[in-house]
Amino acid sequence: MVQTEHNIRLTSAEIAHLWSGYMGDSMARCVIKYFLAKVEDLEIKPLLEYSLHLSNQHLRVISDIFSHEDIPIPHGFGDDDVNSNARRLYSDTFFLSYMKDTAKQGLALYALALALSARSDVRNYFSECLASTAELYNKVTHVMLNKGLYIRPPYIPNAESVEYVRHEGFLNGVFGDKRPFNAMEIAHLFANIQTNALGKALICEFAQTAKSDEVKKYFLRGKEIAHKQIEVFSSYLQDEDLPAPMTWDADVLDSTDAPFSDKLMLFHICGLNAAGVLNYGTALSVSLRRDLASAYVRLTGEIETYVDDGAELMINNGWMEKPPGTVDRRALTAKK
Repeated sequence: MVQTEHNIRLTSAEIAHLWSGYMGDSMARCVIKYFLAKVEDLEIKPLLEYSLHLSNQHLRVISDIFSHEDIPIPHGFGDDDVNSNARRLYSDTFFLSYMKDTAKQGLALYALALALSARSDVRNYFSECLASTAELYNKVTHVMLNKGLYIRPPYIPNAESVEYVRHEGFLNGVFGDKRPFNAMEIAHLFANIQTNALGKALICEFAQTAKSDEVKKYFLRGKEIAHKQIEVFSSYLQDEDLPAPMTWDADVLDSTDAPFSDKLMLFHICGLNAAGVLNYGTALSVSLRRDLASAYVRLTGEIETYVDDGAELMINNGWMEKPPGTVDRRALTAKK
């Protein structure tokens, strides 16, 4: 770890992103360990090994920083949360798609963390995370392209000339004529279908293997939400005669042997849905057609309600670690 010249404390933003990174990497380490125990493809296995190496490296660095700052190291997830001897639940193809999606999420989160960090050692850490995650993403994409598994977003005709918008009808979508989607709107529709499709495949397995009936019921509800939102986004593309990407349901096998604890699976789904809210917010900010913007607002509300119910479920089971926060000044004052 790089030492600072002065004893500069970590900011709330730096602590927040390091803490959430530790939780995420401790979970990822469990998931990748199970994948490694099942993978057969000799091109995919080294990618999983590299992904596991990155998670272990991240956990060491964050532990060092927290120890130096006298900040408690989170419990996170460990050997009790994974059973690598459980029967295979996913195809090797799914492992690739999972790494591609999680690397994409990592790039967005590390970029935000870097932008909000001031201390040099923390900036260096998040810069390294960005570089190594980009390397993983490119390696995974290369293998997917070579295997014919990479699904490209739709192609559109090239514009013949530069045009300016001349009428407010360009924003229509709720009333009046609807213009065709622009390239950015298509890109986000496609990306959000893919993210939901991967999440749906993952949650199908979680529903199959969850031990708690309450947790199982929660996962089945999430499966229906993902299915509905995929249909909504796909219908927008199909109405424009554009192809919607395939789902990954066929890559989930029929085992009911649980590889992960209910605690880990619930945390994972809550995290994926939180990332989904971030994705929808980004899509909303660049979607100019009013009907599409309204759809993102409505579907975001549906996901937020689902995430909130998942958080309550984690709290009720004693599974939610409390994130670092400021002190309650009012409570301290009341004691006097």
